[in-house]
Amino acid sequence: MHNDKTSQSNTRSEAFSAFESSFEAESNVIELLLKEAKKLHKSLKSESISVFLPVLRRLIATKTLKNIGLPELCRNKAMVQRKHILQMLAYEMAYDSWAQCRKALSRAQSDQQVHYCLALRRSGYPNHWFSSMHDAELYTREHGGKPVLVGSQAVVVPKK
Repeated sequence: MHNDKTSQSNTRSEAFSAFESSFEAESNVIELLLKEAKKLHKSLKSESISVFLPVLRRLIATKTLKNIGLPELCRNKAMVQRKHILQMLAYEMAYDSWAQCRKALSRAQSDQQVHYCLALRRSGYPNHWFSSMHDAELYTREHGGKPVLVGSQAVVVPKK
């Protein structure tokens, strides 16, 4: 009888450990996105156009900020708030809002949903780019790697 309790205890402990590690991984993806948003937001304070311009272009491309052109946004970059950056990251991951993205990430396995900026940062260089996710998936079947959606294109990053 003691052995049954011990094996049940071990099984529960293993299950809890698996749950705990998946929870940590899910939270980690959200934390990584929050850190990325902080980094991008901080880059808007730079005086160097090569630092802040890519972020402004991404905000306009995702239509996070509407009815404002790039020259005006360059002059008024202080108007951009962290919530705008988070919204942009959510749009880039094909979600309608940051709240929806965060909720989905908390439910999904962390390996399933990784923002392309985070995937590319960890992957090194060079990477294989494709015009569609379908083409990237076909490539990974033969060569391995993980396809990551980037707007309407896809990139294959090596699995680690």
